[in-house]
Amino acid sequence: MLMSGLSGNEIFCLTRKGWSPGNIVVGNSVYSLGLVRGITSSLKTLAGGEVVSVTQLIADGRHAAIGRLENEATQHGAHGLTGVASELKPVGNMIEFLAIGSAIHGDDYSGPFFSTACSGQDLYCQLDSGYEPRHFVIGNVAYALGVGRGITGSLKMIARRGEIKEFSDMYNHTRHLALERLENEAAERGCNAVVDIITRILPFGVGVREMLLVGTGSYNPVLGQPKRPVTSELTGEELWNLTQMGYAPLRLVLGTSVYSLGLLGGLSAFFQSFGRGEISEVTQLIYDARENCLEHIRAEAEELKADGVIGIKVFIYELGGGLVEVMAIGTAIRKHSGVRTQTEQLLPQAIIRDRDTFFDLAPQMQGMRNRELERK
Repeated sequence: MLMSGLSGNEIFCLTRKGWSPGNIVVGNSVYSLGLVRGITSSLKTLAGGEVVSVTQLIADGRHAAIGRLENEATQHGAHGLTGVASELKPVGNMIEFLAIGSAIHGDDYSGPFFSTACSGQDLYCQLDSGYEPRHFVIGNVAYALGVGRGITGSLKMIARRGEIKEFSDMYNHTRHLALERLENEAAERGCNAVVDIITRILPFGVGVREMLLVGTGSYNPVLGQPKRPVTSELTGEELWNLTQMGYAPLRLVLGTSVYSLGLLGGLSAFFQSFGRGEISEVTQLIYDARENCLEHIRAEAEELKADGVIGIKVFIYELGGGLVEVMAIGTAIRKHSGVRTQTEQLLPQAIIRDRDTFFDLAPQMQGMRNRELERK
């Protein structure tokens, strides 16, 4: 009996490319942080930046789970995996690294086993755009602000309002480090592109965050052999449309700015918040931070000789202590005479997104109930 995680729309799209669904498969690995690594990590958080031991532990755990996932799929006679997800779940004092995906079988496929991070619809779009899937790839970095950087930054926060360069540099470095590791893993797999990249920032212990990038390492013959694999966070249908118009992605570009409101601006904004109306200091702060991080990705795209950056998304995080981080992510693109789609029109089923049918509201409702009890 077929037991697949693929939806009806995904199955429909994949059958148009000669693929049939297989069973859902799982791989996992349970790790303990350990006394030595725990102490090392705690000490390194004092200095800020990457916590190398934690980065390596997470990478090892994720790769172990993915390896077991692929082994299970090949035991079932699958030719590939799609929709692979790499998750991290706490289990008491341990951590479970969990990988889940759906096996697929090719009607006349004789190539090597592959795995992808994308949905069935996105895989259809990628195949039709000339991107042959090779391997699910990841790039990650575990990092902390740290006390050392915090002291330096705090002095500047008191002195003035504006960008805290130490924080901005550290965040920019860690984010690009994760991207470089994704590119390196893809290159080792013989890929010249990584498409459908998803970026997540996840908590990992006290004061530590993991920036995780996952994507589908692919090979597109018309892209040749670039110095580093092409990277894109565009969806499958966006990539298809871009290819149809004769453009190809160059690289995922990102920029981060960390700004402080400063002591004087902070007090002014605090007293002004008691009344109505615009808080001009905060307005200008966030505007400046957003413009600064957009300038970062503009400069990076110009260095790549890109025609433009599309799909730009801007995220704002409150870091506490009067600090605000603004991060911008987009995909640099350039006109390419060799790219083209195999079909002239995209299937409607490749555009339709499957809806969620299960919602667990218990934690949210419990939180509301707890707040009601506190008020009483």
